[in-house]
Amino acid sequence: MLRLSDIKLPLDHPPEALAAAVRTRLGIADDVPIDIAVARRANDARRRTAILLVYSVDVTGTDEDAILARFAGDPHVRRTPDTGYRFVAQAASGGATPRPVVIGAGPCGLFAGLILAQMGYCPIILDRGKVVRERTKDTWGLWRRGVLEPESNVQFGEGGAGTFSDGKLWSQIKDPRHLGRKVLTEFVTAGAPPEILTEAHPHIGTFRLVTMVEHMRATIESLGGEYRFGTRVDDLDVDEATDGTRTIRGLHLADGGYLAASHVVLAVGHSARDTFHMLHDRGVHVEAKPFSIGVRIEHPQGWIDRARFGACAGHPDLGAAAYSLSHHCQNGRTVYSFCMCPGGTVVAATSEPGHVATNGMSQYSRAERNANSGIVVGIDPARDFPGSPLAGIALQRHWERRAFVAGGSNYAAPGQTLGDFLAARPSTGFGSVEPSYRPGVHPTDLADCLPDYAVAAMREALPVFGRQIPGYDHPDAMLTGVETRTSSPVRITRGPDFHSLNTRNLFPAGEGAGYAGGILSAAIDGIKVAEAVALGINAG
Repeated sequence: MLRLSDIKLPLDHPPEALAAAVRTRLGIADDVPIDIAVARRANDARRRTAILLVYSVDVTGTDEDAILARFAGDPHVRRTPDTGYRFVAQAASGGATPRPVVIGAGPCGLFAGLILAQMGYCPIILDRGKVVRERTKDTWGLWRRGVLEPESNVQFGEGGAGTFSDGKLWSQIKDPRHLGRKVLTEFVTAGAPPEILTEAHPHIGTFRLVTMVEHMRATIESLGGEYRFGTRVDDLDVDEATDGTRTIRGLHLADGGYLAASHVVLAVGHSARDTFHMLHDRGVHVEAKPFSIGVRIEHPQGWIDRARFGACAGHPDLGAAAYSLSHHCQNGRTVYSFCMCPGGTVVAATSEPGHVATNGMSQYSRAERNANSGIVVGIDPARDFPGSPLAGIALQRHWERRAFVAGGSNYAAPGQTLGDFLAARPSTGFGSVEPSYRPGVHPTDLADCLPDYAVAAMREALPVFGRQIPGYDHPDAMLTGVETRTSSPVRITRGPDFHSLNTRNLFPAGEGAGYAGGILSAAIDGIKVAEAVALGINAG
């Protein structure tokens, strides 16, 4: 099978145009029977008056060797890669004793548990939160009534933080083994739309993610896996040998229980701050890592559609327009868009009482009125929070508490129009862009909720973004604060064998450990760590 890429066709091309373009490109006569399957589809909207669809296709039924010889050196004509997943190990009869334990049921923990279950290791999956349906009710309780459940919210519970997001399923990480294909295939099996296998920037949305997570839990349980919800790990049982070697032996639970565990996947997510403190106190190697801080910006989705797609805005093959922006500022900071959610809402994402943090969410339809994105500023441990490996957590908490007070101390968020923000004056009301955050937005001055260097950088960057996307710096654009949970503020460092750097058989994984950023990369990391666990168990 041949993979032919970079086939560009007009937006409204007829169905037969794709096959004709393939034949022309490869020099295949019309009377030679071939089969064509779309492997990937993207759009090229750099010229709004001539938007193109860009395809990669798989072609069968032709002399592959002859074509490859004719197109030697052409990167757009090659053999179709083998994207099939192959298990690296299989459990012995009866599985492993003690059973491997996965802490966290977000994307990373979910796929670590799934792969272990598919290999026969019958994992135990612990999560401090609730099953996804109950967790959804608690999350809506914060959004609708301002009532926070500290153990069941946007951050904690089955499905992890990715459940309440845009459900983006693409990443820029290197993936030579095509593990991302395994992730997408399992999602389709669990109920995701099949087009995520071919779209260049696939997404799912919250409502579909809920049912998919439930389906995958049922699969894991049918293979011998076990879930334990409402189970928080409060301490580790670590054995230290006379030579200083440290090895995990078990877990102390918040309810006073103890769970023997010789292989533990630590997939706790980027907001498990109490767990990070526990690990540091227990001597597990933890170091500070960079993250970003800023606000959510909202525009009517129609503004973004017209700016990106011109007269083609609203075309069904284009959907709601997205964007990606970045600017290097005079003060040495970089401001960039983060987790852009077309046709979505800004959501309350705090997990601690007396704090306000925001995130973005979309449904599969991306049909809500506003587009939203994080506009965030990169910060660095050595420059901005030196000292303890946990200093980044303290920095996040400081600005989240400031945002809570500025919003009215009732989980409403502080907000400001872009025009007022650029003019350095507090907002007393909002313009034509209605903020979507619930339980509400209080007009104020966001400069009180962010570091001075972040405010200065954003004030420089936003007019630049307005030159890149017309209307982006419209004075009525809405800013809601604060965005602090862009990534984990720590790295739970591991070696090339995926073990903790100084605690054997403890496997830091995913976003919380600082090794992923988003659903797909976290799930891929979960697969890799599950493989390391299985190989370690088999090695004895």
